[in-house]
Amino acid sequence: MSEPGAKKHEPPRFSARAKVRPKAQLTLPEEIRRAMHVSEGDEIEFVVNADGTITVRGYVSVPSDQAWFFTPEGLAGKRQADDEIAAGGGTAHESAEAMFVHLGTLGAAD
Repeated sequence: MSEPGAKKHEPPRFSARAKVRPKAQLTLPEEIRRAMHVSEGDEIEFVVNADGTITVRGYVSVPSDQAWFFTPEGLAGKRQADDEIAAGGGTAHESAEAMFVHLGTLGAAD
């Protein structure tokens, strides 16, 4: 019987092991890389918690010319666009050329 408010421990979805090689290097098993959504060049963060457990999180690198999208303003613009599309707004085009022609007809305020 568990105590009220006690943390429930769910069994892991899967586990894997890796051997530490010279220079403290290790290779993450493929199933772990997939679960973390990381690949070569991405960063991984290790956090040692007070209870001794270690949390591992992957960070996907974002090219600097695309980082604006993840700013509060960029994300607000995406939410606004998603809301407009969900409400039936927006224009569909048959081709990229048709889209650019349409964009050329819009004023700066559009």
